[in-house]
Amino acid sequence: MAPAGIGDRLEGFHAVAAAVASGRVTSLKVESSRLRRETYADLVERARDAGVAVEEVDDVRALAVTDAPQGLVARARPIPPVTLEAAIASSDPAALLVLDHVEDPRNVGAIARSALAAGVRSLVMATRRAAPLGATAFKAAAGAFEDLGVVTVGSVAGALGSLRRAGVWLVGLDARGEAPLFGCELLAGPVALVVGAEGRGLSHLVSERVDILVRIPLAAGVESLNASVAAALGLFELARMRGWLT
Repeated sequence: MAPAGIGDRLEGFHAVAAAVASGRVTSLKVESSRLRRETYADLVERARDAGVAVEEVDDVRALAVTDAPQGLVARARPIPPVTLEAAIASSDPAALLVLDHVEDPRNVGAIARSALAAGVRSLVMATRRAAPLGATAFKAAAGAFEDLGVVTVGSVAGALGSLRRAGVWLVGLDARGEAPLFGCELLAGPVALVVGAEGRGLSHLVSERVDILVRIPLAAGVESLNASVAAALGLFELARMRGWLT
């Protein structure tokens, strides 16, 4: 049975370094040639000081899931999921990011990184028809998942219903939106920003559940943005509306 939580397997320098700093890593394989770099030598020293079992090997690529593990493969204690109630309470007013079946783990990792940078620390996503939160997502997140609360739900639409009952506004980011993203006043209150999947955007059921659909104004001839870019724009507009940016 898979361990409860996420991030039990890690690859890439920043993902591994963040997990070592969090005290989660239990074992680490590192390519011997990388230890000539000061950053890698320092990381391995910190890992050993923390009681991590470190093994030097010639090449970790045969052990890796990602295409470029950067000379590191680690095992770690998983990060447990948080409840929707805890995610709502983690910010005042509430600020959550909901992913409606985003399927590319690299996009999910990039979105997680943007969320943390914008000050949004709660991520809600489905357990089915969504990117797995494995080594690829963690590598793209470059350590962001260590400081995010991740809520996994069986139904995104059902989670939106729970959020509404808790007094959270639901703002859907979609090219079909009737209002522009920038200046949306709901972002300043308790809110969940809902971002759709690559290509198709928000599902029909989810788009019906949100309070408002907002769009990112684009230059003529441009149809859409990558899901992670769209999410980043939405997240930083939320932060701007709240005065979080310095």
